Amino acid sequence: MVPAYVPNSAAAALGGGTPVDLGKNWRDGRRILGDGKTYRGFILGVAAGIAVGVLQIVLREHFGWSLLPEHTLVTVTLLATGALLGDMAESFIKRRLGKESGEEWPLADQYDLVVGAFVLLILFQYAWVVRYVDLLVFFWILILTPLLHRAANIIGYLIGVKEVPW
Repeated sequence: MVPAYVPNSAAAALGGGTPVDLGKNWRDGRRILGDGKTYRGFILGVAAGIAVGVLQIVLREHFGWSLLPEHTLVTVTLLATGALLGDMAESFIKRRLGKESGEEWPLADQYDLVVGAFVLLILFQYAWVVRYVDLLVFFWILILTPLLHRAANIIGYLIGVKEVPW
């Protein structure tokens, strides 16, 4: 999951510029996504996730780190892209529910990246999911995701990248 965990933090730290929704509102009068979802953040976030995934591949294949999952460039790309698409989908739904950008939405804020990553993996690499994601792995993803999410957000808040610690 590391290639899916990195993109959100990287997007927050490296993003900015033109919003993905181009500042437009949905038919309900609210922003489609908000200013926090930018093209630069999406591109650099996905790139950071892919870079971490490639590092995992190199460490496993060339340095014998067999505890790392057997990734391919396709699986790390799907994990990284899916994480940010899941985050954007959650932002879209959040706006429709009248929640503001940055407003805390427990569970959805923490698991959006997992849902997005798994949707893409299941659609395009189903055999990989079946082979490498058993119940124990899925359990650990469910346990570690909110802990890592909270830690990353607190760090982002403390260094001034995020406006709120969630």
